[in-house]
Amino acid sequence: MTASNRTAPISPALSAAARRFLELPRFAVVATLNPDGSPLQAVVWYNLAGDVIVFNSRVGRQWPTNLQRDRRVSITVADGYDYVDIRGSVEIDEDPVRGQAVIAELARRYQKNRAAADAQIAAFAKERRVTFELRPTRVFERLNGR
Repeated sequence: MTASNRTAPISPALSAAARRFLELPRFAVVATLNPDGSPLQAVVWYNLAGDVIVFNSRVGRQWPTNLQRDRRVSITVADGYDYVDIRGSVEIDEDPVRGQAVIAELARRYQKNRAAADAQIAAFAKERRVTFELRPTRVFERLNGR
């Protein structure tokens, strides 16, 4: 296997390389299952807390509703041909205070302009938020020498 085509086998934990890759503010694609069994994908912000992927949404969207019904999820974070795919079941935290704290943290992580982040946080404050925590049960990574 060459360094330019390095892949890691599926495992239940994040490798050091995967953790470094996920620490940067990349976008994640969350895949859930609709009630009819069809897949639904959404692009989300996330944060890494140890090996736990933390993400958040406005209550009422379809993908969080799907996770309320079926907690199984797949998240893929990609940058070109490099990616980390994480699967498992989420824990759901509906605490409104925590939901606002998580979305504020995410806004600051992804929006480097402080005024823009503050404006987004103010808009999010009007929403009911739900937080999801994913502890991986399967991780697959393809990282070219990272």
